[in-house]
Amino acid sequence: MADFTSSFWNWYIIIPTVLGILGCFWLIRWLSSTPMKPGEKVKTMGHVWDEDLEELNNPLPRWWLNMFYITLFFGIGYLILYPGLGTFKGLLGWTSVGQYDQEIDKADVKYGPLFSKYFSSDLQTVSTDPQALKMGERLYVTYCAVCHGSDARGARGFPNLRDDDWLYGGDPEAIKISILDGRKGVMPPWQDALGGAEGVADMSSYVLSLSGREVDTAAAERGKEKYQTLCVACHGADGTGNQALGAPDLTNGKWLYGGSEKAISETIALGRNGIMPPHREFLGEEKVHILAAYIYSLSRDSSGD
Repeated sequence: MADFTSSFWNWYIIIPTVLGILGCFWLIRWLSSTPMKPGEKVKTMGHVWDEDLEELNNPLPRWWLNMFYITLFFGIGYLILYPGLGTFKGLLGWTSVGQYDQEIDKADVKYGPLFSKYFSSDLQTVSTDPQALKMGERLYVTYCAVCHGSDARGARGFPNLRDDDWLYGGDPEAIKISILDGRKGVMPPWQDALGGAEGVADMSSYVLSLSGREVDTAAAERGKEKYQTLCVACHGADGTGNQALGAPDLTNGKWLYGGSEKAISETIALGRNGIMPPHREFLGEEKVHILAAYIYSLSRDSSGD
């Protein structure tokens, strides 16, 4: 409401709201203004069906009218105490943001010492603490599962957090930095640089060959020549990638966007843009510390460490 730049919208809300309430009062009074006298015959609405079936104009029950009055008075009281009439903030000054901040403050007082205790320990130690892992799991389900899945095995375009394949490094500190500051991975499109669809197909054949797949040898050789010119700077001469750049390993058979020839050709031709949003301000370092330890424990357990 505070974003209104014209008083028109303020009154656009106030006037219909007030008129609506007054109209409801008038309607109730009108419907109950002519009570039936003892012995008076109930009038009909003038409708007749099947020759003798008529709709009676019975007065509204008193209990129903009283409930309607209570509802209206409740609405008036609410609009006086809370926001609802344009820019009027209500006598209590309540806002959803203010209530949220109060709840966060209460939670910080209650749980802050617990987070602080683990924040003072190194990630390796926290990743073996049962209570910390339960806390980390709850944080993961709340903030991470929507992208990486409830089982942390990821999906197309969202990394599997249970294996040992990490774009930016899988040690505890690297995981923590990824959560705190986020990541932005960019794979530029190479279709034009490769000379069109045929060049993309050759490059796809070579990339597939790096992970041991059977491909057209001649096409792979042609792709290798272009790889050494265009791709080696990020993915390395042997195709094992570069975690400093977030360039994936092309030799291990693990593919973020799919490992079929079609998917790889699409990645090479059109490029990819992957974004991991930062959580430093949203969660804070103490919560991220526990979350990073939990995620690290998932990959460590899967690798058998």
